[in-house]
Amino acid sequence: MGRTMLVWLLGSGVPVLGIGVTAIFSLTLQHHTPRQFAIAVLSIAAAALLFGFVLMWLQSWLTATPVRVVRAALHRVEEGDLTTNVVVFDGTELGELQRGFNNMVRGLRERERLRDLFGRHVGREVAAAAEAQRTKLGGEERHVAVLFVDIVGSTELVTNRPATEVVDLLNRFFAVIVEEVDRQHGFVNKFEGDGALAVFGAPNHLDRPEDHALEAARAIARRVQREVPECAAGIGVAAGQAVAGNVGANERFEYTVIGEPVNEAARLCELAKDTPHHLLASCDALENASESERAHWVLGDTVTLRGYREPTRLALPAER
Repeated sequence: MGRTMLVWLLGSGVPVLGIGVTAIFSLTLQHHTPRQFAIAVLSIAAAALLFGFVLMWLQSWLTATPVRVVRAALHRVEEGDLTTNVVVFDGTELGELQRGFNNMVRGLRERERLRDLFGRHVGREVAAAAEAQRTKLGGEERHVAVLFVDIVGSTELVTNRPATEVVDLLNRFFAVIVEEVDRQHGFVNKFEGDGALAVFGAPNHLDRPEDHALEAARAIARRVQREVPECAAGIGVAAGQAVAGNVGANERFEYTVIGEPVNEAARLCELAKDTPHHLLASCDALENASESERAHWVLGDTVTLRGYREPTRLALPAER
């Protein structure tokens, strides 16, 4: 604002004052001719035009350049480049604008970092749902498919290897699980020591969650055997109605799925550890799957799972 007023003073105020002073002299000093007065006025007008143009061009450049820089930086931010930073080179309010832009981008970077960290801890879908709506305790009944994976002989694995080697092995093992679950639009609800629980159909809706869970289970079984042969793992798949939502307290809660499919998948996982393929699914999950997915499975024996009164028909992978 001070710079603008200075430009006005030098470009308009001083010439107008000069014209006024010339007029006063012409009135008080009678020996001035009209020609001399006209020349004086024209000289002041020419100087005002010249210096006014230079000053206004300078003022326009000094005003527009910081705005152009911030506008170009905003365009880069819109395209997703949060590393953008503006050099503050103006000492006026426009410099405050540049500093404010840098603070804004810094805040966006921090928000994106927290969003990424939050998504890694609770799952991208859960994080997106938490952002889209107000989180609250409680849940809703959903039709889901559940996949449970657990390493065979985990106690021996931990005791016979250094801790760093065990962590590296588990990371390679879990990387396979996360990649395949993400590929089938599910989410890994939790890691439990050397096991993992994956859910299909919550919080994001899937038309046939059984298809996604069964295909992910087959892919995980193949990849674990090929890429992490040190970790034989049992895999169980079940489907049905479960309650999906936030469980805990107002100060600390987590998104989880509770219900019979979770328990059944865990029991099938235990049973699968003693089978050649290390992979079992419930007959109910297979019946609700599409015909193309059912072609990869065969029905097996009927057993009573631990903790259940009713018998469960098992389904095994058909590929040899």
